[in-house]
Amino acid sequence: MTDEKNPQTMPAFKYCRESRVFKTGRVFPNDVNNHKTLFGGKLMSGIDEVASISAMRHCRANVVTASTDSVDFLRPIRPTDSVCFESFVSWTGRTSIEVFVKIISENLYTGERAVAATSFLTFVAVGEDGTPTPVPAIIPETDEEKLISESANERSELRKVRRTISKKLAAELNTVKYWE
Repeated sequence: MTDEKNPQTMPAFKYCRESRVFKTGRVFPNDVNNHKTLFGGKLMSGIDEVASISAMRHCRANVVTASTDSVDFLRPIRPTDSVCFESFVSWTGRTSIEVFVKIISENLYTGERAVAATSFLTFVAVGEDGTPTPVPAIIPETDEEKLISESANERSELRKVRRTISKKLAAELNTVKYWE
């Protein structure tokens, strides 16, 4: 397989670590909701940002977000916390890339760290003409990478089922302007 921007042949596989991204930020007063915890949408924006970088690092091509498969909010993130996003490619299909994102909160006063959220997103690599393009397979190395990768085929099958259901539902929905 070749990359249009780089005529060298793309490798058949890459290690998960080659796509790993870390980003740490603070939680400021304008980032919180009425419960004084981080806005979910703010967290989701950060998740999509780091995941897209992981996906592009993996395939060295443009990617589009195909789905946010899950975002599980496990504990509140407060203004006394920092937020660390860690992402890596956890599975690939022919042109699709699943990215796992782990969000760790750290109380900046006590140093207590905890997994505050987890997420899986799927991207599709696209060439300059906008059509899907093949991506390298992945090789997990660490225990955590292996743990996440072990259930990737099951998540892929669930995505296919969910997408079929979503398409059927969308076909039944109307697009009429409610005010007309």
